[in-house]
Amino acid sequence: MIVALAARVFDAQFMKGQHEHTGQLPAPPKSLPGGAAPANPAGLDRAGDPIPGALPALPSDLKGRKILVVDDQSLNRRILQQILQSAGFTVIEADSGEAALARYGESPPDLVLLDVMMPVLSGFDTCRELKRRYGAACAPIIFVTAKTEAADVLEGLDAGGVDYLPKPVRAKEALARIRVHVQNRLLMEELTRANAAKNKFLGMAAHDLRSPLATIRGLTEFLQEGAVGPMTTDQLDLVATMHTAAVGMIDLVNELLDVATIEAGELKLHRAWHQIGEPISQSIAQMKLDAAKKQTRIIYDTSCKVPALMVDANKLRQVVDNLLSNAIKFSPPGSTIRVGLFLAPALGQGGFCVQDMGPGIADADRDKLFKDFSRLSAQPTAGEKSTGLGLAICLKIVQALQGSITATNLPAGGCEWRVSLPLPS
Repeated sequence: MIVALAARVFDAQFMKGQHEHTGQLPAPPKSLPGGAAPANPAGLDRAGDPIPGALPALPSDLKGRKILVVDDQSLNRRILQQILQSAGFTVIEADSGEAALARYGESPPDLVLLDVMMPVLSGFDTCRELKRRYGAACAPIIFVTAKTEAADVLEGLDAGGVDYLPKPVRAKEALARIRVHVQNRLLMEELTRANAAKNKFLGMAAHDLRSPLATIRGLTEFLQEGAVGPMTTDQLDLVATMHTAAVGMIDLVNELLDVATIEAGELKLHRAWHQIGEPISQSIAQMKLDAAKKQTRIIYDTSCKVPALMVDANKLRQVVDNLLSNAIKFSPPGSTIRVGLFLAPALGQGGFCVQDMGPGIADADRDKLFKDFSRLSAQPTAGEKSTGLGLAICLKIVQALQGSITATNLPAGGCEWRVSLPLPS
């Protein structure tokens, strides 16, 4: 029968380097110097059973949650197992980084307790591989180790860990930290479900609104064309206002529908090999009409030759439309907007850039540049409407195409928006 001992008694056995042990744990001392009772951080009696009241009870939603304990020393795994099981967690064990990767795939846990110093695959390398495989869905990883120097802590956090537990483990501290991280994970799961429900409702509402708004837009166009007879100047002004409002609402509804679709993971890409100059040319031809209203020119430089890229041409054009629309809105009347292709073989990238003559991106706006509904400090130069969704949609589409988008202020003023896409291998 395995007996859980006081942390002070097992300090040496918790530390790395103690690779030889009998597997038979001695009984804890009856008292410490001065007559004090020995510490029992695990809250366990000599039989390994929990002492009533020694450990805080888990909330019902945490009981039975799976913890993957990874350590190449069986003694360490047994002690952590006793601590966790006595609190109500379910424990899965692995004795190496390789075994941890296999066990995680077989039965994904709610949290991982990971030793650092293991042969072949270290804890840091194991953590990086888990993060690579499972990304944002990976369970939180807490390192359990004697390596607690600042550099070690930073390396662990950089590898993807969320917390550290120093050896020897103190049971109540360990359970408090584990409880917080598991609860945070459950909260994120709840938020994900709520966000999915929100996106579903938003998509349904946007879809239902598009039809009546399109009808209003069409009717106002009929009135403007004189389909029902001549109208006075005041009446035409009112109809023009109605038409502008309807067009703005349709744009907003379409963008809301795009966001809901993307966030719900339902963005469908129809990727094929395309010369990206074609959708860019189509977008420029359409946007020249809006640019002409502000006496703005769009110049397209096609001197750079970019090979065919694997893209969704329609979605790529949507990105170009948004970037050109922003460039027109935020550049003063009479500006020149430049569009060009670029090729960076050393980086394995090709793509296009849009240069405007607007105010550029303020430092205070950088963090919210591509976020939903974010409004920047700069304002459209002719009172145009902006939903704050266009750039967020651009980023999500480009990322789905495995590319990136950046915004760089130009020395002479204005901003360059660069969309980089992977070249064929």
